[in-house]
Amino acid sequence: METETFYHIYNHANGDENMFRTEENYFYFLKRYAQYVNPIADTYAYCLMPNHFHFLVRIKENASIKITLESMKKDLTGFENLSGLVSKQFSNLFNAYSKAFNQMYERKGSLFNRPFKNIEVKDITYFTKLVHYIHANPVHHGFVKSMDDWPYSSYSSFISNKNTMLKREEVLDWFNGKDEFIKYHHEPIDPKIDFDY
Repeated sequence: METETFYHIYNHANGDENMFRTEENYFYFLKRYAQYVNPIADTYAYCLMPNHFHFLVRIKENASIKITLESMKKDLTGFENLSGLVSKQFSNLFNAYSKAFNQMYERKGSLFNRPFKNIEVKDITYFTKLVHYIHANPVHHGFVKSMDDWPYSSYSSFISNKNTMLKREEVLDWFNGKDEFIKYHHEPIDPKIDFDY
């Protein structure tokens, strides 16, 4: 993955398994996400579902990543261009979560499909539809009737005033304000857009 670039990051649990079984699982994953991904990427939207997840991120610039990771005493040897390190941070997230999950549920083996998907977001229309799609995922899959009712996505953070690590102002500006953001999100998702999950 390249720095200063937007990506749609997503993955699915192996087979018919769920990667999130309890509220504790969702919160633990987000805690580890903050640990591994926040230093190298800005998050624009996310949704965690029982058996898969979606994130829209922008990888930070080289200098910012380097300063942050060096302040955390990370060894950057062998990662001169940092794109390999970015992928490694995501892998570290999935490995850390899988290890804790396996220990909690006394299971063995890989939890996630490999490799995880990272699709570059090049088009502004795709960006808009992707934010909407990510937030509408629980409705699309029949878990809730309204995205307001799903607690494991970034949607509620966008319509609240609570502190957040999300790039809330940038996204709301993209949609021309909170009212337009909400209005757009109450439209049906584009059936021509296929994001695999």
